[in-house]
Amino acid sequence: METQRLVALFVFMFSGFLLWTAWQKQHMPLPAPTVANQPAATNNVPPSSTSTTAAPASTSSTTIAAAPDTGALTRGERVRVVTDLLIAEIDSNGGDLRHVELIKHKSSEDKTRNLALFNDNTPQIYVAQSGLIGAGLPNHKSLFKADASNYELQQGKDSLTVRLTGQANDGFAVTKQYTFHRGTYVVDVNFEIDNKSGAAISSDAYFQFFRYGEAPSTNPFGIMTFAGPAVFTEEKKFQKIGFPDIDKGKVDYPQKANNGWLSMLQHYFVAAWLPKNGVEREFFTKKVGDKLYTAGVVIPVGAIAPGAKGTISVPLYVGPQEVDKLAKLAPGLELTIDYGWLTIIAAPLFKVLSFIHNWVGNWGIAIILLTVLIKLLFFPLSAASYKSMAKMKVLGPKLQKLKEQHGDDKAKMNQAMMELYKTEKVNPLGGCLPIVIQIPVFISLYWVLLAAVELRHAPFFGWIKDLSAADPFYILPVLMGATMFLQTKLNPTPPDPIQAKIMLYMPLVFSVMFLWFPAGLVLYWTVNNLLSILQQWQINRMTELAAAAPKGSGKR
Repeated sequence: METQRLVALFVFMFSGFLLWTAWQKQHMPLPAPTVANQPAATNNVPPSSTSTTAAPASTSSTTIAAAPDTGALTRGERVRVVTDLLIAEIDSNGGDLRHVELIKHKSSEDKTRNLALFNDNTPQIYVAQSGLIGAGLPNHKSLFKADASNYELQQGKDSLTVRLTGQANDGFAVTKQYTFHRGTYVVDVNFEIDNKSGAAISSDAYFQFFRYGEAPSTNPFGIMTFAGPAVFTEEKKFQKIGFPDIDKGKVDYPQKANNGWLSMLQHYFVAAWLPKNGVEREFFTKKVGDKLYTAGVVIPVGAIAPGAKGTISVPLYVGPQEVDKLAKLAPGLELTIDYGWLTIIAAPLFKVLSFIHNWVGNWGIAIILLTVLIKLLFFPLSAASYKSMAKMKVLGPKLQKLKEQHGDDKAKMNQAMMELYKTEKVNPLGGCLPIVIQIPVFISLYWVLLAAVELRHAPFFGWIKDLSAADPFYILPVLMGATMFLQTKLNPTPPDPIQAKIMLYMPLVFSVMFLWFPAGLVLYWTVNNLLSILQQWQINRMTELAAAAPKGSGKR
């Protein structure tokens, strides 16, 4: 295989990879709804627990809810909470966290508005629910009452707590608390059970996400990253659980463990329940309606003696996928950032990119400098590839002459070419290995630039106001296409006419395809092309001069 054929193959492979990434998730029909993983139910209450209660019981834990879910959530009185990072709304029905806005992250549709990660509007429902399992204990369908309807984190205060009181029943009272902290997206969710009865009780608490099973498209071209639940345990590490897998019952995560967490992923953002390690827990996922799912974790509260109080608290993270902050919250939480199947390469690349950004203060310049570093790292390999192509270009007239001499006799043509390569000491495979080695790095950097929330709404300069969005005037894609065209002109013309036409039209194909790609990706590709052109032009010039010089004159 000649170097040019490998280049063509790489172009086709990479373009196919991009197209597959864009369309494979959201443009395939979902399978017919089936019950997944858990016993059939008509509501989104978690699976029954093994705990029992000594208090009188008239209903089981799987039938606590008074009415089945119909898709839309019942709205009650709202409690509004404002901190330095979040604007949250808690509903009196169930004490659910129904609405969360991220103050430092703006909506893609309207950059004057905060991004709403949680909301209870149909059809894109996405809320955090929690409750207790046991007869008479409140769950996410019970009514709660707050002390006030508005809370705001005051200057000089590091936290604020919203206290919700559940309806007293069967000799015990329950309060539910949300504690918000300054400078963090972590919210502590706490239950306190006051056992005023004459018998000991035992209960479980559940913490779950209730979500619509389709994520909105990231951009007009439809580039999609994973959206759905994910579980992490020390036993099986990080595991994604696609909504179609829940439909089919094809889930394989540890249902019980004494460590780990459960999250709900989408592009750039994550929500995660983070129970402390060393406590038994049961993970669950369940389909509860038409494209509606729950995913959560059940944790035992333990026995509560008469006249005593029992408490349980689980932190909830709801915010951006910032790798350094996630890594500090829980083991493996940084894995929620979707770098694709080349995370082992992509994660270090982002660390380097982030380090450069901390130095220069502009993500666009950081991308350019990272591209330069990668080019320098692969300079010897690239040089070997370009030297091979330069020698092939010098041999172009001789190869054309052989083609004219042997016509359609491919056997003689190939034999004559091999003899020419041997005589001229040219290895047609000399440029193959360097290109193959660099492919994983190209794909890894693609995922880094696609997944990094830090690039979301990050400006470069001039007309580029958001490196995660498409160039509004398509200037970068056109420049990228021009650089690709110039690069093909520096390469030797393939002897196969069909292959030559393919290489000629590839810049146009890529330019059209990249019109809707994030500007950060196109910037990387354009800078990489420019550096490749400079390197290849210099090597071509030196090779042509060496070939034109009389034999022996090049000695020093």
